[in-house]
Amino acid sequence: MKVIICGAGQVGWQIARHLSGEKNDVTVVDNNPDLVRRATETLDVQGITGFASYPDILDRAGARDADMIIAATYSDEVNMVTCQVAHSVFSIQRKIARLRAQSYLDAIYSDLYRRDHMPIDVVISPEKEVAEAAMRRLAAPAAFDTETFMAGKAQLLGLRLQDDCPVLNTPLRQLTDLFSTLRVVVLAIRREGRLFAPEAGDQLFAGDEAYLFAPIEDIPRTLEVFGKSQAAQERLVIIGGGNIGLSVAQSLEARGKRSRAKVIERNRQCAERAADALERTIVLNGDGLDSALLNEAGIARADAVLAVTDDDKTNMLAAVRAKAAGCPYAIALINDPTLLPLMEPLGIDAYINPRATTVSSILRHIRHGKVRAVYSIGDAEAEVIEAEVMSTSSIAGAEIREVDFPEGVLVGGILKDGKVIKPTGSARVEAGDVIVLFALADDVAQVEQLLQVSIDFF
Repeated sequence: MKVIICGAGQVGWQIARHLSGEKNDVTVVDNNPDLVRRATETLDVQGITGFASYPDILDRAGARDADMIIAATYSDEVNMVTCQVAHSVFSIQRKIARLRAQSYLDAIYSDLYRRDHMPIDVVISPEKEVAEAAMRRLAAPAAFDTETFMAGKAQLLGLRLQDDCPVLNTPLRQLTDLFSTLRVVVLAIRREGRLFAPEAGDQLFAGDEAYLFAPIEDIPRTLEVFGKSQAAQERLVIIGGGNIGLSVAQSLEARGKRSRAKVIERNRQCAERAADALERTIVLNGDGLDSALLNEAGIARADAVLAVTDDDKTNMLAAVRAKAAGCPYAIALINDPTLLPLMEPLGIDAYINPRATTVSSILRHIRHGKVRAVYSIGDAEAEVIEAEVMSTSSIAGAEIREVDFPEGVLVGGILKDGKVIKPTGSARVEAGDVIVLFALADDVAQVEQLLQVSIDFF
């Protein structure tokens, strides 16, 4: 597949990294020569320096025979015009655009993106994706990372294991014997910075970060087994009243009167906009690092603090200060993945990585065939892939023990006739089933081959 990626920033670079690693023909376009150079020197991609919306630049990038264009520059308008040029001049079939401005995302204007108007096949909103990720974190406060699969029937949880975890030093194969009715699978473990897919004889240790997959109805018992509690998050302080903070506050208001939030926003104009858009939420204008303002917001009585300003370091410091003031649970928005190892030493309970969230959303729309969802873990180290099994797949009709999965691949669950099944070795995968797989980055291409998804691409 030939793909043009417009924008070589964090999101564009990660998408290029994924697609080029799977032997696609990728060209990156950006008007910043340094970003283009970084992409071409670190990835197996071609690079073009110039404005992505210019027809001659797209022509040089190979638009005449491209299968897909992904417009992920920092400008909504450039992304929209790029898709228009790709359609009108080069007849590129698949066009994906990242749009930030809320006005462009309003449902009442969705006709704008019809093929005879502004021809964009998929619109990705980073702010919307991140706000939804924040709501998932708040719904699962014991987890530092979480995502739902199988139309909400199953959930991926990232849990940091403490000394009081009841199943420490227990071989994973024994978990099935100890908890025979529990349909949880340990998909991955991060230990001393290394992420790996565990084997049946591996044990869990204090300090591990374990990624678990389980049906929604088994989540409460799963948390109990792994030594975690599930407390309700009803009182929330949001630091940052921009698009993300505002969206979270609006979601909380829509959830019901039991949820109460207060928003702290430094920029007066932004604070006034948030105050006008919210009905029951108090908006305070000031610095989220100000102890007096945090006390005014009732930080000591809050169930959680959510720091979502546009500055990583501010978010981290605000989360630390809020916890020092008595808030039991802190979530920080972190763009820079090199800062993530600081989360645990600083006592920050969970994080949201906008880049990973946006990348996951884009990958969901560009994966081959019957792939229904993709979630990127860590710094693009692995993916959790949900796919419908086709009759042409080599795994259709086979028992899981018979499938030659790569070492870095584990099955999390199978959705069969509307019910989530635990993937034992004797479980048979049939055409039409939905399967969730964990795959380390190097194994993703082989997983797609196993699913034989490429034969019905488009």
